[in-house]
Amino acid sequence: MKRYCLALDLKEDEELIKEYERLHKAVAPEIIKSITDAGITVMDIYRAGNRLFMIMEATDDFSFEEKDKMDKDNPKVQEWENHVWKFQQALPFAKPGEKWVLMEQIFALPE
Repeated sequence: MKRYCLALDLKEDEELIKEYERLHKAVAPEIIKSITDAGITVMDIYRAGNRLFMIMEATDDFSFEEKDKMDKDNPKVQEWENHVWKFQQALPFAKPGEKWVLMEQIFALPE
């Protein structure tokens, strides 16, 4: 199992943030299936202000490239991504076209 942490910002608008949270209380089954079909077993999103933090756990063979390819071939996922983008904004240091930015782990509690 692999763990990934990612960050993204929402637009600084309380009404949009409330709507974004409401959307995530009832994510369509097709979107959930696209996530699990890619090998993602855990996906949690947290918010602090307008900053989002996602924790993902995935199978050892999970690939962001393969997930991107699957998403591009899935009209429902494309519809979802286009819809939620109106609430989101890229982090200032994100690469062009990059939404969620993979975070680098800088500390782990020693075992």
